[in-house]
Amino acid sequence: MRVLVVNIGSTSVKLAVLYGEAVIAAERLERSQGRLDEQAIATFLADHGPVDAIGHRIVHGGVAFTGAVVVDDPVRARLETLVDLAPLHLPPSLEGLDLLRRLAPEVPNVACFDTAFHARMPAAASTYALPAAWRRRWPLRRFGFHGLSHSWAATRVAACMGMPVDTLRIVTCHLGAGASLAAVDRGVSVDTTMGFSPLDGLVMATRSGAIDPGLVLWLEQHVHLPPAELASTLEHRSGLLGLAGSSDMRQIIESEAVGDADAALAMSVYLHRLRAGIASMAAAMGGLDALAFTGGVGEGSPSVRSRAAAGLGFLDVAVDEAVNAAARLDCELSEAGARVRTFVIESREDLQIVAEVHAALNDSSA
Repeated sequence: MRVLVVNIGSTSVKLAVLYGEAVIAAERLERSQGRLDEQAIATFLADHGPVDAIGHRIVHGGVAFTGAVVVDDPVRARLETLVDLAPLHLPPSLEGLDLLRRLAPEVPNVACFDTAFHARMPAAASTYALPAAWRRRWPLRRFGFHGLSHSWAATRVAACMGMPVDTLRIVTCHLGAGASLAAVDRGVSVDTTMGFSPLDGLVMATRSGAIDPGLVLWLEQHVHLPPAELASTLEHRSGLLGLAGSSDMRQIIESEAVGDADAALAMSVYLHRLRAGIASMAAAMGGLDALAFTGGVGEGSPSVRSRAAAGLGFLDVAVDEAVNAAARLDCELSEAGARVRTFVIESREDLQIVAEVHAALNDSSA
């Protein structure tokens, strides 16, 4: 089956045609002023088609969608009701979905959700301590994100270990511009660091990560910052950028090495939150068998991997520094004798989407 994978982000559109695990063609298109280049997408499809199915990465499935689904008109209508949950991400994704449905009306389109992998989290992990009336009226729960990446990383770690994923307790660390952790207990996400929105959890490139809600209320009530400015600052001007003046981890590490105090502070805050989060995820599973680093920073920064592991010796995490420094992707980094095995895993959301497209089409035809 030839599958077109469509991944629409905040500034770009990633297109790829896969046949099995082989990438037949791939292209990254920029979104000029937030708009999709419909002609470029149509040209890519014409040049590299025909395709048998189209898989779309959709950031949010709410409580309605807990797995990949073939998109028909009723499903498309339900997706529209979720826009308020992800107003920055869902509109362009739905615009792309509508475009591909028009361009290739005979080809099935499958929506694959970043929240779906976390939909089976136990109530203890997904429930906010809010009034029952609020929770009944609105979808106020911890959804989690990056599910496609976490699912792939856990499956790939198990394959690298030669063990079934349903026998392992794995913490997956998706570290990129956005960053989150997941506790994958025997193949099921039982906890994660992002919550109702992707703002929660770890320090990220420009997002604050977890902060006291009282701080936000104080800024609104006493400094009179309007909600739009608060939202924009927490989303786009905080995180590493707010701490160090740069959102590029490579630049921050270089600045830290020459004594830049702001860069040193940014790294200490980033690593403190990261180590604490990994320990929390391990506690949610009652132990840890494997640790996986993925995403742009997770794959590309030996320093972050090494320094994170250095604070996790009490969990019996230890990396071989020479192996870590020269690590290729899908490689084990563990120091000899370490009980917890540590890996760097290539983020392959495209392959996870292909797998979910196959599953959804099989379910729909059963």
